[in-house]
Amino acid sequence: MTRHLIVMVKEPRPGRVKTRLGKDIGMVSAAWWFRHQTRALLLRLADPRWQLTLAVSPDTQGQTSRIWPAHLPRLPQGTGTLGDRMARAFRSMPPGPVCIIGADIPGIRKRHIACAFKALGDHDATLGPAPDGGYWLIGLKRTRAVPAGFLEDVRWSTEHARADTIATLGPLTLTTIDTLRDVDTAADLPASSG
Repeated sequence: MTRHLIVMVKEPRPGRVKTRLGKDIGMVSAAWWFRHQTRALLLRLADPRWQLTLAVSPDTQGQTSRIWPAHLPRLPQGTGTLGDRMARAFRSMPPGPVCIIGADIPGIRKRHIACAFKALGDHDATLGPAPDGGYWLIGLKRTRAVPAGFLEDVRWSTEHARADTIATLGPLTLTTIDTLRDVDTAADLPASSG
């Protein structure tokens, strides 16, 4: 079965992407950072071991955007919370393991993605923790039904996001992989390079 790596992306428009970072460094600079960070991440993570797919927002603009590589498949994120959008992405993919990441993790490398897919060999789900209580990756093997309520009532952008997500996994077995830092504010920038 094909492994699928979904990268959640937004059009890098000032004031619409990385707004917490934008409060620190300016909205134009934050959008510029996200655009270049995402481009580098997509180049770095291209690999024949998995199919790279973009989950785009806004739906219509993202489907036709020339900012992202034209050869990558795209699916619309749709409406709702981050949990609604990620759950929809998991359910919309063909059979096989799926991992979802954000594009704001400068430290991510192919070895981290390979580790996540390997972890799904023995477990139903995997998480890549972030130091702030969230996570940079969530993966599902998808050989068992996705539990009802999956990713509902998660307190996103708080220190509770990871624990709340784990609570929605129900009977699925879980393992964690490496901890990586995402970029939310200017204070995250120096610590996340590399």
